[in-house]
Amino acid sequence: MSSEQRLKKLRGSGGYVMATVTDEQQMKGNLGGPDLFLAPIGRLEAERITKHFCNTCEKEFEGSPKIEFENPNEEVAENLVLYEKGQYICNACNASIAEYREFRKQDESGEVGVAKPIEPSTQNIPQQVAEPTIQTPQETVTQPGPTTSVSSIEGRVVYDENANKIGNAKQVGIDSTQSMVLVITKNDGTEGSIPWSNIKKVGEIILLGNPEEKSQPGKCSNCGFGNKEGSKFCEECGTKI
Repeated sequence: MSSEQRLKKLRGSGGYVMATVTDEQQMKGNLGGPDLFLAPIGRLEAERITKHFCNTCEKEFEGSPKIEFENPNEEVAENLVLYEKGQYICNACNASIAEYREFRKQDESGEVGVAKPIEPSTQNIPQQVAEPTIQTPQETVTQPGPTTSVSSIEGRVVYDENANKIGNAKQVGIDSTQSMVLVITKNDGTEGSIPWSNIKKVGEIILLGNPEEKSQPGKCSNCGFGNKEGSKFCEECGTKI
């Protein structure tokens, strides 16, 4: 693969940057559409960024935005550590242009296991009144929880709240905001992700629901990704919010 660097526009939830990137970084930033995104690439050297645009200021600036990061080394799943998290910040108004998370395996040859439960104060899963387990001769239906294992749901058919099949479960993952998501293979063969809070039932099938009727600030109407309030573009798929 060529190591030649090219000047590209890299989008974030709060703007974009113009930066020189390698072919490998372009592949990371390509989420399947015509645009490239900054979050999957992670932290770039400031000298490789020539300009940045802030959606809040609605203005383009020369040079790099501020880049702030930390290394929490926090275990978020079995054999998966949140190694670094950071953000690109507008020099003029301190608004976030893009955020990123870098995850690393503790054992590169091993598989990622069950996601670690997140404290209720930080986890984006609405509290629900506990429902009794419903058992019939054909199936056992349980409420989904943060400790549902990857192997137990792999391959199960996923239906939306209108009983339409939308794909098959692939694995449980962690998105860029450190929230649990269900990764699925859609009917057309492409991959997608569903916030864990949108899952209503896990049984022989996986049923989605609408736990909150009111609109969630920052939620993308295209892919359902939960961006932070005030974002103008979805950090997951780039759709304007």
